[in-house]
Amino acid sequence: MFHFNYYAPTQVVFGKDTEEKTGELVKAQNCKKVLIHYGSGSVKRTGLLDRVKQALEKENLAYTELGGVVPNPRLSLVKEGIELCKKEDVDFILAVGGGSVIDSAKAIGYGVANGGDVWDFYSHKRSAAGCLPIGVILTISATGSEMSDSSVITNEDGWIKTGYHSEYCRPKFAIMNPELTMTLPDYQTACGCTDILMHTMERYFTKGENMELTDSIAEALMRTVIENTKILKENPKDYNARAEVMWAGSLSHNGLTGCGNGGNDFATHALEHELGGMYDVAHGAGLAALWGSWARYVYKEIPERFHKFAVRVMGLEDTGDAEEMAVHGIEAIEAFFREIKMPTNLRELGLTPSEEELKELAHKCSLNTGGHKGSAKVLYEADMLAIYEMAK
Repeated sequence: MFHFNYYAPTQVVFGKDTEEKTGELVKAQNCKKVLIHYGSGSVKRTGLLDRVKQALEKENLAYTELGGVVPNPRLSLVKEGIELCKKEDVDFILAVGGGSVIDSAKAIGYGVANGGDVWDFYSHKRSAAGCLPIGVILTISATGSEMSDSSVITNEDGWIKTGYHSEYCRPKFAIMNPELTMTLPDYQTACGCTDILMHTMERYFTKGENMELTDSIAEALMRTVIENTKILKENPKDYNARAEVMWAGSLSHNGLTGCGNGGNDFATHALEHELGGMYDVAHGAGLAALWGSWARYVYKEIPERFHKFAVRVMGLEDTGDAEEMAVHGIEAIEAFFREIKMPTNLRELGLTPSEEELKELAHKCSLNTGGHKGSAKVLYEADMLAIYEMAK
């Protein structure tokens, strides 16, 4: 077992109608003015934004607002938010939405608290010394950003999508009402469930030490996501399935499922970030399109981990042959992706990149990861290109 540090300070307020507690939770932060940050319209159509405003007004809390966040959130809107917060003397950000909104809020928080060019953090030119406090009302189960230390932003200048990690950005609270996710389209639900699954898979498939308790937690989480994603495919209004998936999303990316095993591969995420930056694809779908190719490229480095996954997560009968079981496990999770209408290659994702575009993707991925990425197998630019080519 590796030594580890585990830090998860976010207060979770989970259940039906919990958004009604928004005012008292924000007031407890002793802030003077709130930025309500949200996406492109659903929070307005459902009436959630009006309910949030009423909750703040009930506690005599001043606020301003900034909408317009899109999937693969843009640096330009982050900079607009930074200037708005400075102009309005905002000292607390309330993110109402999914991972894109939360990530955008975190970036705005970095920009206000530190000054200078906020992109410096995402291009790893300097480290943040703080972040405006953030609260979350979660409307999409996917990224786990409501409890994580990460934020991913897309810079339109070069269409570079990259992340920054810091404990400063972990939200103070997360309001999680599974009912708020019931209006999502089936495709978006499937993308979110895929992302949740991948956050633990990235921590599980590593060339590190073993910690049986952590592995068991990770395996239970993955089984739970797979089972409940299938339920939601048939019945999108199933509250219990929505609740299971929502809680899994938070636990999958708050560090829990990597404790003690050095769980930090995230090569598939790095490869997908370049797809998202260049082609603006849905994150979960991009991950599904790449994972099988990544897995086939690396599984011989850690066949025992893939063997455990096949048996303990996918429920396959054990033949005793680790490499054979590894391949069967990869095929089984790809069958699951197809069942929930997720792609398993770039063509199914709707992309037919040229050889030059594949080389550009690999080169950008190498640059944005400092030259290499991965734990199961450390990938360099040539490896990244090989995986993109396998995924065509």
